[in-house]
Amino acid sequence: MIKDIIIAIDGHSGCGKSSTAKALAKHFKYKYLDSGAMYRAVTLFFLRNKVDINDISQVRDSLEKISIDFVIKSRIQKTFLNGKCVEDIIRKENILKKVSVVSAIPEVRKFLVKIQKKMGLNKKIVVEGRDITTVVFPNAEVKVFMTASLDVRARRRYEEIKISNPDITLDQVSDNLKDRDEKDSNREDSPLLKVDDAYYVDTSSLKLDDQIEKIKTLVYEKFG
Repeated sequence: MIKDIIIAIDGHSGCGKSSTAKALAKHFKYKYLDSGAMYRAVTLFFLRNKVDINDISQVRDSLEKISIDFVIKSRIQKTFLNGKCVEDIIRKENILKKVSVVSAIPEVRKFLVKIQKKMGLNKKIVVEGRDITTVVFPNAEVKVFMTASLDVRARRRYEEIKISNPDITLDQVSDNLKDRDEKDSNREDSPLLKVDDAYYVDTSSLKLDDQIEKIKTLVYEKFG
């Protein structure tokens, strides 16, 4: 057993953050918070309701109508938007293309960061995203920054997406990731950064079990 802590993981899209965070949460019997799913859920709501993201008053009004929850169904965590499961829908390509633009809106970030901070009040949680160690939980006991080469990330994401979208091409996935990297790293509000005290993990040549083991070892060395 380890003491009650927050394990915060930041990093680029497609480097294995979600799979690693889920495995760590299961191992330590912690809650898992997928911040990316929350931004995708907001993006889905905006698209469905034709929200003009350039109209800040419209964005604020829309956020007041959004409720996001994580529910365990058949031992798998699902994302719920206003009481309905949207786990599969928010992984679609049309959402992935728009999420970086939506997540760059300061009002959206403030709205979700407030929810995320509340979820972490009792600790015992693994959180992954792009501003977790810098903004959401800057005092987390364990901070990790994960990355991988663009080629490796594109191949991994392509293998995931082509199951539900067989028409997608590797080049399209690579271009999307490159665009997201650019937007995430250069947005004015809460850009993707590696904090000085974050443990750096490059997963380019690592199998999933190996990257999970690296972070588990780090946690046990500090708190085991």
